[in-house]
Amino acid sequence: MEEKFSELDLKQIQDKGISIEKILQQFYFFENGIPKANLVRSATKDDGIWVLSGEEKEAYIVVFNEKKHLFDIRKFVPASGAASRMFQFLSEFLNEYDYKNETINAYINRKKASELSVFLIGLKNFPFYPKLKEKTIAIYPDYFSNERDVKDYFLIKTLLSEEHLDFANKPKGILPFHKKKNTIYSPVEEHLEETLFYRVDSIKPKVHFTISENHLESFKEITSKFDTVEIDFSYQESYTDTLAVTKNNEPFRKEDGTLLFRPGGHGALIENLNKLNADLIFIKNIDNVSQNHLSEIVQYKKLLGGILIAIQEQAFAFLKSLDTKTLGNQELNKIVSFVEEKLNINLPVDFDKYKKTYKSEVLFEILNRPIRVCGMVKNEGEPGGGPFWVKSEKGAITLQIIENTQVDFTNEKQVEIFNKSTHFNPVDLVCGVKNFKGEKFDLLQYVDENMGFIVEKTKNGKSYKAFELPGLWNGAMAFWNTIFVEVPLTTFNPVKTVNDLLKPAHQPENE
Repeated sequence: MEEKFSELDLKQIQDKGISIEKILQQFYFFENGIPKANLVRSATKDDGIWVLSGEEKEAYIVVFNEKKHLFDIRKFVPASGAASRMFQFLSEFLNEYDYKNETINAYINRKKASELSVFLIGLKNFPFYPKLKEKTIAIYPDYFSNERDVKDYFLIKTLLSEEHLDFANKPKGILPFHKKKNTIYSPVEEHLEETLFYRVDSIKPKVHFTISENHLESFKEITSKFDTVEIDFSYQESYTDTLAVTKNNEPFRKEDGTLLFRPGGHGALIENLNKLNADLIFIKNIDNVSQNHLSEIVQYKKLLGGILIAIQEQAFAFLKSLDTKTLGNQELNKIVSFVEEKLNINLPVDFDKYKKTYKSEVLFEILNRPIRVCGMVKNEGEPGGGPFWVKSEKGAITLQIIENTQVDFTNEKQVEIFNKSTHFNPVDLVCGVKNFKGEKFDLLQYVDENMGFIVEKTKNGKSYKAFELPGLWNGAMAFWNTIFVEVPLTTFNPVKTVNDLLKPAHQPENE
């Protein structure tokens, strides 16, 4: 395989910090494919998903409130993504519309562009509208003398043109999402406001954003106003980039003959997460913010945190006992019940016949892993991965978050299981990343490399294949202990397209 590369290629690979072993592994996946997930059944209420009563929720919230001061807590927000997909239908409109020879209504009917219709109807309700209108008038002084179609065209052009507002090329995190009492809020600001729920006395809550290095100053301009929060940033490491190949699995080359590398997807951020020194880490996507449900969102953050603290406390107590290697069968049975009932881990059917020493070793290995508690929302048609029981190549059946790209849609049984999913993953989780001795786990040891996937892309009109690393909350956490908990839809308010900002969660309540 290495004969595919020249000395210049090998130097390019070395300069990025990528091992040749990683490159060879990617080629193996390109040539042999990646096995799809083997879904056993969807996780449901009382079968992989905790659905708690009001009293149970209150009890866990109390646990968090009373014990949060014992932990170094941090929030981790992937925020490097550009907003290009948010405005994709508007970009297409600018590229295809001829305002001199066609009305916008004609374009909408011709292209079946319902998204554009919604955008224009709700235009004045976007938080950026006043600034957009002001800037458009300044750029196009005869704005008011034009027909409505021309005005709308110039507004969209101002919104997206690189020389003007350039929203599609900016990170989502710094865009205007909400308007509160005549003040505009970005997702970054909403995330910082939300962190106050785990403030302890005068200690500043900590937030970590992963961003693109070229956008650092834009983020700092916003975060510099928050002196009540400790904020830091990191970038996706270049050694997590993956190699692109042609359809014949030859290295794909740019016009200058050099190799084409692509960012490895959000799974690359397990490296960034692994470098954070904290006890508990809350993870939430940059675009999942709300203008109107903060109190409820905060309560459910506390719920997830309280569950993690309680479960981890019990797991640590069991691990300390197991470490002494002096437990009797009665104590071991208590641990077995905890592993099966609380952690949803399937022990071998003949486990009770194992020798006591071996039982202890197996239970210790199971408990001595990172823990994640993940919110799950009832499935109401929103996009996103879902919770499933999945069988590994070795026969182990575990709880996993599976994206549709990991499902074999040529297999009727797998499609049937996927379609029966009752919940989906809103990327709302809290992680325990230290062991019972207070030492940090090496999170890279708990990644399932076989849960990546291959995507097809184009560059300059040429198609190529690329490898995406196992997703941060998918394969990158495949070997963690996992608890899924039902949370309400009000905690999930993503902004995938600009029109999502017109939904009630993102609009002022009394306007």
